[in-house]
Amino acid sequence: MRFAIVGCGVISATHSACIAGIEGAELVAVADIVEERAKKLAQKYNCDYYTDYHEMLKRDDIDIVNVCVPSGLHHIIAIDAMNAGKHVIVEKPMDITLPAADAMLEAAYKTGMKMSVISQHRFDDAMIEIKKAIDSGRAGKLYFGASHTKWYRSQEYYDSGDWRGTWALDGGGAIMNQSVHYVDLLQYAIGPVDEIYAYTGTLAHERIEVEDLAVASVKFKNGALGIIEGSTLAWPGLATKLDIYAENGTMGIKNDKIAYWNLKDASDEEKQKLLVKDEIKIGAADAATISANSHARQIMDVMDAIKNDREPKVNGVEGRKPLAVIVALYESAKTGKPVTVS
Repeated sequence: MRFAIVGCGVISATHSACIAGIEGAELVAVADIVEERAKKLAQKYNCDYYTDYHEMLKRDDIDIVNVCVPSGLHHIIAIDAMNAGKHVIVEKPMDITLPAADAMLEAAYKTGMKMSVISQHRFDDAMIEIKKAIDSGRAGKLYFGASHTKWYRSQEYYDSGDWRGTWALDGGGAIMNQSVHYVDLLQYAIGPVDEIYAYTGTLAHERIEVEDLAVASVKFKNGALGIIEGSTLAWPGLATKLDIYAENGTMGIKNDKIAYWNLKDASDEEKQKLLVKDEIKIGAADAATISANSHARQIMDVMDAIKNDREPKVNGVEGRKPLAVIVALYESAKTGKPVTVS
């Protein structure tokens, strides 16, 4: 299948490397309003480049468009691509508002194109094992879940692009941009969020409109309680963590690997197998260091969904869920009141 990328910034390197490494995938074109960025990526992968993505979308040899532009532009590019008859893979978050996300869902429905929102950590081995234990009933009743993204971003990071740290294009800070992955895993594991109560602050950075620290209490629809913590001020960049307390034990992920596996029926052999100590690149201090393995798994899932005419595992409906939680978190921080997630 033939791919094109719109947006040749930091995350495009992950997408292009994945496409190059997948059998049966080919990158045929890239687009960016900054010609030098588009040209540099195109030269690396021996493909065509454009400064106007509309011109690129006129090509009939593009099957899938990967949308890697600033978050607040996701809906514009994705809808244009689907209307041009292309399937889309949209970087996280889906967009920065629920009306924009809903417009994307409507476009996918009307055009019949597949849309997938990058939630690559659902494809991590660690999350697959935890989800299996929950869905099979092995973990029992769920009591508590917590998402912690304790990362660091320098002032230079925010100063490197006019869109970074703005409500209009970034849509938020430490929660919307960095913590969205583990917020997604939290609601994916425990279930739909009912209500959220949050505080946010901009404590360590200058010249940004958005938060560099947020904490929230969460109430899930199944009665479980939880916590969300996200930051970009934890120098030099600490861990991402998911904690789950359930009737039949506790499970946890740290830096995308199983950190503890304390299910009551777990054997020592199972624990030894699951508690892998290998370090992987998580982007705690630098987004450019994120491992591409799980991105590749998600891209291959989209290819298989197209081939077999099924929904991608993380379609638009799934991509909207963490966005709804984050939008409610910001509303709570703004109003000082608990907010129901819609």
